[in-house]
Amino acid sequence: MSEAATRQRIDKWLWQARFYKTRTLAAKVVSEGRVRANGERLTKPAHSVAPGDSLTFPQGDRIRVVEIVALGTRRGPASEAQALYADHTPPPVPRAGPRPTGRDRRRLDAERDGFGSE
Repeated sequence: MSEAATRQRIDKWLWQARFYKTRTLAAKVVSEGRVRANGERLTKPAHSVAPGDSLTFPQGDRIRVVEIVALGTRRGPASEAQALYADHTPPPVPRAGPRPTGRDRRRLDAERDGFGSE
């Protein structure tokens, strides 16, 4: 196998693995220096990655940690995309308490605005 067949551009891989909606958005995140490959900060969307590389990057309000398992040939369905990586992202931190109900929010708003029952 040639070198080109065993490596792929980082922006293209992130897009094919469905971490970003467009390849342009993936390239922008890489250009801003928000992606790390094997601990090394990347700034060029043309940086090549290969299976076995570890990537750390932001996605929404989470920091994702994934290991590249395979290179994609197309941007297929989600089931195909999930086969391209092994996810090592830590689980999200649970909330401090239960989410307030509508009644709780109205009561808190009324107290804050000075209309609470006194």
